[in-house]
Amino acid sequence: MGERSLRRRVLLGAGVAAAVAAVAGGTGLAVLKYQIDHYRDPGRQRIAAAGYRQRVARVGEVAFSYAEGPDNGPPLVLLHAQHMDWYSYHLVLPALAESFHVFDVDYPGHGGTVCPAGYPMTAERIGADLAGFLESVVGQPAHVSGNSSGGLLAIWLAANRPRLVRSVVLEDPPLFSAEYPRIARTIADRSFRTCANAVREGTGDFLLYWIRASKPFFDKNVGPGAARLLIEAIKEFRRARPGEPVEIGLLPNDTVRQFLRGLDQFDPRFGAAFHDGSWHAGFDHASALGRVGCPALLIQANFSVLADGTLDGAMTGDDAARALALLRRGTYRRIDATHVVHLDKPQDFVRMVTGFVVTGNQ
Repeated sequence: MGERSLRRRVLLGAGVAAAVAAVAGGTGLAVLKYQIDHYRDPGRQRIAAAGYRQRVARVGEVAFSYAEGPDNGPPLVLLHAQHMDWYSYHLVLPALAESFHVFDVDYPGHGGTVCPAGYPMTAERIGADLAGFLESVVGQPAHVSGNSSGGLLAIWLAANRPRLVRSVVLEDPPLFSAEYPRIARTIADRSFRTCANAVREGTGDFLLYWIRASKPFFDKNVGPGAARLLIEAIKEFRRARPGEPVEIGLLPNDTVRQFLRGLDQFDPRFGAAFHDGSWHAGFDHASALGRVGCPALLIQANFSVLADGTLDGAMTGDDAARALALLRRGTYRRIDATHVVHLDKPQDFVRMVTGFVVTGNQ
């Protein structure tokens, strides 16, 4: 998630700035507490009405948490972005359920999925365990759609377990840019560096650690005290609803709500492995793309390159062109959207996925 796009489309906004002012002035505290305690994301009811149920399945050493929709078509496995969880797809789950049998999975390091101590945060290990999930839970070849790091895992599956994958939708994956050492020249690595620091320092509450580490950014782009307000809001939420994923309704933008929810359940070792390159041990993007034999839809969202050469986004135009040239059966779509396309442009995302899978890729 790029810093400029976070500022432009994602971060907080006037609602939080007003709340900061209210707290600073000593007014509105009771109202704020009530809103935090009683907020329920409206997507919950829509997902339940569409027939989704949350489940847990043990595959080897991993207890996978996932949401499963009704059997209304071929299996579609969803792999969220790094720092998020299965619920980040809540805007598109009802529509996707009309055409697919959806399995929306928290992969290791994220959400409610539980791994053993010392679990290796590598594409090779996570990909192998996801392959086990496809074999034992999905039970037949599936279409796999992944956003960001989830897109990289979709590529790993298609390249290394081709019999399990019918097609892949690659939603703005950081192809080539996430490989070491180039990762150091991306905006995303600022968050991954924070992950590495958290692992080294042994912090026990990564969400609050991440917000404190980002305090200058919040102060500059939202207002003085914004980070403190978020921390207090999160503490109040946890007091009122212990054990639930964080939902902070005073945030006006859905992407940042999902980002904080995901960070609340995130293992920072995952991000640290991107920072030091260990996540990619044995997983070369170019080699893997060349082995993907199934149909692949490559979706590229907005990006920019800062004056110092830092990439703010997942891929440059050259990266996307290189990836498309390596894919044997690749289709490219460019969209005016932020990195998590299914949150920024949910209707466009559903249309692209269903059009590609149902009518266009076989």
